[in-house]
Amino acid sequence: MAVAFMAITFPSIAQPYWNEIQAFKQQDSISFPAKGQILFVGSSSFHYWKDVQQYFPKNPIINRGFGGSSLPHVIKYADKIIYPYKPKQVVVYCGENDINDGASPKTVLARFKLLYNNIRQHLGNVNVLYVSIKPSPSREKHLPAIQETNTLISKYLSTQSNVKYVDVYSKMMTPDGKIMQDIFGPDMLHMNAKGYTIWAHIIKPYLL
Repeated sequence: MAVAFMAITFPSIAQPYWNEIQAFKQQDSISFPAKGQILFVGSSSFHYWKDVQQYFPKNPIINRGFGGSSLPHVIKYADKIIYPYKPKQVVVYCGENDINDGASPKTVLARFKLLYNNIRQHLGNVNVLYVSIKPSPSREKHLPAIQETNTLISKYLSTQSNVKYVDVYSKMMTPDGKIMQDIFGPDMLHMNAKGYTIWAHIIKPYLL
């Protein structure tokens, strides 16, 4: 007599950030967001912007930033945290962790192109904003790569339609070319309220 065994899977190990994605799905099952909102998606700089809606009270926002994600993670989970919401605008912050993990600027550009083209394929000519990779004191050694990546993505987006490149990098530097220190939390990686106020001021004119 054959014995049937139940398959055992370990999604939180096999699929990075699985628990965070499942938390989003659980939240959606309770109250699914209305179509036509503005979707913020990407890594922890969005994830930790818990009060993002307060910065943009006139713009209904869905925040789907998660963990220390890089572009491949956002691409992987796009069918769960981007496409179902049918947003009128997609705001992306991602790429910083890619560089920190060793990806070259050209690799980050290629990854972003894949995400961007996938968004176009699934959501048509939806408006897209790409927020430039920020300068973080704890990752100062990566500034040359960050600057090169920002330049590559900016040049690429200048050839595309209904998309904007949003420069936060330059606004987070002092006049003498140093990274502002007082806009970051204790880890010198994630921003405090002062840092997010700078971002909000820059991003707001681009929101639909």
